[in-house]
Amino acid sequence: MKYLKSIFCLLFILLISSCSNYLDKAPEVTVDSKTVDYTDISNMYAPVSGVYSWVRQEGTHWAVYGMTITRDDDVDPGTTGDDWVKLNNYKYDNTLWFWNEPFSVLYYRLIKYCNTALVDLQKFEANCSGTSLATNHSYQGEVRFLRAYAYYRLVQLFGPVPILKTNDQADVHRRSVNSVYAYALEDLQYAIDNCQKCRPNQMDHVGAVTAYTAEMLAAKIYLNQNNYQKVYDLTKDIIDNGKFSLYSNYKELFKIPGKLCDESLFEIQTTDFGTGSGDVVGTNAWFTFQGPANNGNISGWGWISPNKNFRDWATARGETVRAQNDFLYAGTTTDWGDVIRPAQGAETGCYNGKAYTPTSELTPGRTDYGCNNNVRVFRYADVLLMYAEACLQLNQNLSDGIAKFNQVRTRANMPTVSSLTLDGILDERRMELCMEWGDRFNDLVRTGKAVSVLTSEGYTYTQDKQYFPIPKAAIDISPQLSEDVVE
Repeated sequence: MKYLKSIFCLLFILLISSCSNYLDKAPEVTVDSKTVDYTDISNMYAPVSGVYSWVRQEGTHWAVYGMTITRDDDVDPGTTGDDWVKLNNYKYDNTLWFWNEPFSVLYYRLIKYCNTALVDLQKFEANCSGTSLATNHSYQGEVRFLRAYAYYRLVQLFGPVPILKTNDQADVHRRSVNSVYAYALEDLQYAIDNCQKCRPNQMDHVGAVTAYTAEMLAAKIYLNQNNYQKVYDLTKDIIDNGKFSLYSNYKELFKIPGKLCDESLFEIQTTDFGTGSGDVVGTNAWFTFQGPANNGNISGWGWISPNKNFRDWATARGETVRAQNDFLYAGTTTDWGDVIRPAQGAETGCYNGKAYTPTSELTPGRTDYGCNNNVRVFRYADVLLMYAEACLQLNQNLSDGIAKFNQVRTRANMPTVSSLTLDGILDERRMELCMEWGDRFNDLVRTGKAVSVLTSEGYTYTQDKQYFPIPKAAIDISPQLSEDVVE
């Protein structure tokens, strides 16, 4: 609670001091460095908190999430607005206002905040020794993870992007995907070596990232590079430590009871401080824009819809537990007693159930959709599925890979399998990770299946649509972004 209140205060500092341009001025994550007493190591976590606060504020921006998850064959934007339908039809327009949200407003500003925080932490480091020095290095590892996370998402969306090593760097040429990944992996290795080896819910600052969080992100990068030995080694280490497990009740996994459970490796945290009114550390409409077009507390903008072809596929596959909880249908009453009115006009009639927080779980007095719930980012289920895929690709420890794969299926009340295939793993990932951070589109691209799968579904996808173009607003400020990629 104290940690999240400090985040709330630091976020206010960030919002009043930051600018909206791509490369405008150095951010002010903390107070003026001239007034900071770096010998007082009790304040050492402040710059780290400031970075987390920006991840929460802009990392949950509805436009950022919309751009991240609407390019696969599972999700429709869920709105009649032409600008959003273009994303799902691969008709990219980098002049639209929201195009710059993930690039400049979120991820590059996050990188600049990380750079500033690391400078501050290194000044504190000069006054540390013994335990406090190890703590300082752990904090630096948390910041380096968040910087690597920013680059991972930038590559996911835009492909070759600049590497910003310092905030006053003049060279902002785009670098190759492999170069950006290599830079991110250096940060992740530092985090693996220096962060605590525990679950996020075991951290003193509850929910902070750990060495295992860094291992998971590194595994996801190596998965994109088809380096299955690295994927195997990293995911096996997470599994073998024995600290993580699947949350047994899938119905509550994405709801209040499932916050920071033992399955969680990274969540963006919120809180209403347990009070019915007053301050809220919330998201940037992440829940609201996915909420059903409805009346009362359980209502939102009605965007982000699992499309009918995907829902029919899930039904034919025999999905029950996941389908019943991932698909929130209009004209039904949920198991928690919330009435979802029938669809009207152009409304899709089905919404993202993973963003649904029941009225009965809201703090009495609160009415905002999703209030006090966390945004799940990385989960242990994904670790198990990556491990199974690595076992298959390497033809290594297959029996264990099958066992870990079946853990995910058993939790979903699906029958176990006796062998693994790539298509079977991709199907399992499709269902388990649906509407989560663009994993389906990423899986199709990295396995070379995007063109065949998406065109067979009637989409107009072509290979050149793998990445969004760089936003025009960013190019206008930094023309180097339009020049050739530098290795």
